[in-house]
Amino acid sequence: AQPNAGAAPKTGRSKKAPEEPAARAPDVDSLGFQAMDRNVPGLSHVILQKLNMKSYEDYKSALDGRKSGSDFGIRTYFDMFQKMEDTFKFCVECKKLPNALPDPKSLRRCKRCQNVYYCGVACQRANWPLHKKFCKKLKLVALDRLVEWLIFTGDIPFPTETWTKPAREVKGWEDWFSMQEHLEEKLGAIVAGRYMTLLWANAGKPRPEDAELRESIRRLVTDFHSRPLTIGLALRLFGIDPLTRPLTVHVVGASHVETLNTRLTDYDELTRMFPGHQGVEMVMVGVDVVDGPIMRPPLTTLAPRGSVYLSSYKGLYHDFWESHVETKLAARPDLVVGFHPGFHACPDLLAGWLPTLLLLRDYRLPVLFTVYSEQELKASLQILVELETHIVGYTSNPFASLRPEQVYSSPNKAPVYCSSHYIALLGAEAVPGAEELEDDD
Repeated sequence: AQPNAGAAPKTGRSKKAPEEPAARAPDVDSLGFQAMDRNVPGLSHVILQKLNMKSYEDYKSALDGRKSGSDFGIRTYFDMFQKMEDTFKFCVECKKLPNALPDPKSLRRCKRCQNVYYCGVACQRANWPLHKKFCKKLKLVALDRLVEWLIFTGDIPFPTETWTKPAREVKGWEDWFSMQEHLEEKLGAIVAGRYMTLLWANAGKPRPEDAELRESIRRLVTDFHSRPLTIGLALRLFGIDPLTRPLTVHVVGASHVETLNTRLTDYDELTRMFPGHQGVEMVMVGVDVVDGPIMRPPLTTLAPRGSVYLSSYKGLYHDFWESHVETKLAARPDLVVGFHPGFHACPDLLAGWLPTLLLLRDYRLPVLFTVYSEQELKASLQILVELETHIVGYTSNPFASLRPEQVYSSPNKAPVYCSSHYIALLGAEAVPGAEELEDDD
């Protein structure tokens, strides 16, 4: 299972990691996320240590399939869950890592949330006035990151039904769940299943009540389906009808978040959302796309009718456009979607994204970006306004993930949610007088 480093923005380029530093408190990037020494958001030095890796390049090699599972040093289910939990072990008050303490085993977990750790009673007491505001929510975070393993075993998501309502009438998750027949039986089968039993036999934590596990499964199902449903929402926002013609959707800035262990059927909810559609191709484009079943060239013909076809390209989007779209090796997109592009996070990320943002603007492509929080929304909007892009609209996403994710190295903050808001873009802002100039010409 993939250790979840929290809801960090994604980087579009890799950099060489420096030599092993002395033990110290975790680095924090501009948004408060755990960072490696060279400030790649979301990948902590702790994670690399626990996975027996020395650098970010080792981690990328494993994701790309160039390293075998044995390199992770995982031999049993218990080892796997302990290594996942170890990545969250540092004192939330003084930020000390285990190897910076006289006794690395002195870290003690909060009994209420089973999430945050303290190096002693003094730190726990000092932190309690802040922690008590978030303790209940962090309990859900800790539970969901364990139950998430059932996505990798195939228990989650459960089989879904063809939508019994038109897409325009499905306003959010309550409407979506109401269309799922025998929902309680499906949830009950997962709770009573073999892998749920294995999980709690090896997690090193007490098993929650069945009602809590059912709610966790529901949250993780929304997390899994949030991306295809957000894409369906974008199609409706821009008036793009999949029932009238085959469509091509480019997922720009794709990384291991969208592509690790991705199956060819993971976006089939679009077929249930738009029964009778003419075919949809989803092309994952990004420098950190992970090797797997979807690592196959984009189609040069139309997508097969009634199916969602996944393909990918490992590289920068503007390079993909030049080498594939302009040469007709891949179709021009009807829609471009970027899940949490993170170009607001730091100047280096914005510089990497700039050619792509300008390309999307100048070719007047319908674009939808998602963000984690209102803070990220405001920062992203400011950049897009400065680039003179035409912002069609922005608001909270009715198909945002309901799974809370903690800000990694600073857990005592309000959790964030995948695709909590979206921004819709189409071309450049109109220049005053441009219409008259075009008419004269």
